[in-house]
Amino acid sequence: MTTVSPTPATTPTPTPSTSVHAAVPHPVTPPQPAMQLREIVFGAARAAAVRAAARLGVADALGETPATAQELAALVKTEPVPLRRLLRALSCYGIFTETPDGDFAHTEMSRLLREDDPNSLRNISLWCTEPWTWDVWPRLDEAVRTGKSVFADVHGKGFFDYLHQDAHESAQIFNRAMTTSSMQSALEVAELLDLTGVSAVADIGGGQGHVLASLLEKHPSVRGTLMDLPGVVARADARLRDEGPLVDRTRIVAGDCREAIPVEADLYIIKNILEWDDDSTRRTLRNVVAAARPGARVVVIENLVDDSPSMRFTTAMDLLLLLNVGGAKHTRESLVGRISDAGLLIGKVVPVNAYLHAFECVVPD
Repeated sequence: MTTVSPTPATTPTPTPSTSVHAAVPHPVTPPQPAMQLREIVFGAARAAAVRAAARLGVADALGETPATAQELAALVKTEPVPLRRLLRALSCYGIFTETPDGDFAHTEMSRLLREDDPNSLRNISLWCTEPWTWDVWPRLDEAVRTGKSVFADVHGKGFFDYLHQDAHESAQIFNRAMTTSSMQSALEVAELLDLTGVSAVADIGGGQGHVLASLLEKHPSVRGTLMDLPGVVARADARLRDEGPLVDRTRIVAGDCREAIPVEADLYIIKNILEWDDDSTRRTLRNVVAAARPGARVVVIENLVDDSPSMRFTTAMDLLLLLNVGGAKHTRESLVGRISDAGLLIGKVVPVNAYLHAFECVVPD
């Protein structure tokens, strides 16, 4: 059976069909404001449906051939009728699609919930819908009033202490989600950056070092340093440590970039770490300037909340940062201000992908 073309993500109307199994077709017209608001306030149901599909492994169970809800239910060990209801809800948003005879098939979005998809968002989908998120979202009004995180009030301790002390499964999902996200953007960063004249590159707060590893693979004459907290670099990319192929060109430094950066390099990379709070941002940037020689390059890579194509995603992440750590995503203007205040000279700002921008900077003479 031929798979039906994916339903566009922006089209909420179910696939038209004359089948008794499919929804009755309606003219494709923009929803009225009242319906739009109803859909928005029921947004938790949409997120929960994605989480349920990811946890059940529905996308992994569905192959290239459309399948019935009953066939999928047998594979993922659920009841067929509730599973069909779940798939019907997700199909409204282009996550799976219902064929004219009532089977379900993959779409571009549903494939992203598969574990084996190279661009998989399964772990990100789980991370953004972890149990703690449902506890803090209802307190957003309080966070807006005070400008502070509500996480400690809800769970009795800070976000990261809670993850590692009380929510081990959630901490593992966080690590997998961050690893997946970093690996997916690492090749794009490596492709973007021009390393002409660079013999040493440092990835500051670079997590497990996926960006650094991708750069070293692409530039065989370059040496690199990975710096992050001790517990993070202990899990560094296998290419950079032990018997890995890049170990001879890699130095791993355990430390807190907010305190000091004992690293000399021609190029410093700072990616997605300037979002916790203003004090951390200022200290990190000033520490880079203090460590770097005049003329050294600094590339700051961040999401921007005023980037129109990705604003629905970045503004949501911005609010979640407020709730869990009191942090914030930057606007282009605010990030330029922080970078300039630290004493760096900003050159061009270029997109890395649909979600990230790179601010090319230099340490003044």
